[in-house]
Amino acid sequence: MAVADLPLVSMLKTRLHWHQTRQKLLAENVANADTPGFRPKDLLPPSFAPAAAAASAGRATDRTNAAHMTLAAARPGETPYSAKSFEVTPSGNSVSLEDEMLKVSQNQSDYQLAASLYTKSLQMLRTAIGRSGR
Repeated sequence: MAVADLPLVSMLKTRLHWHQTRQKLLAENVANADTPGFRPKDLLPPSFAPAAAAASAGRATDRTNAAHMTLAAARPGETPYSAKSFEVTPSGNSVSLEDEMLKVSQNQSDYQLAASLYTKSLQMLRTAIGRSGR
């Protein structure tokens, strides 16, 4: 089994990629703060629920009733959605620089946390197999 196939490492990699993509979208929002008619975008956070993990591993979940919903085929976080904003300028732009900068700083903190957890998990695996990693 490859290290990338471990569930924890796989989830951390997914989270890191999501934060990178979200940072690009937030930067676009800030860059278009004065563009007439521009609507800010954001990403839905990835879901790591057991049902979603089973579907992403190629195993489908069973539906016991035809009225039950199925899981979407798209990976979470890949499709941006229009973020709701209370302020809209006369030109139709609804980007709030304060809100966007708060999202950027929170996203950066979350990315650093995920990167730290990823590094620590790899160090733990190296220790477990008897390598010092230096």
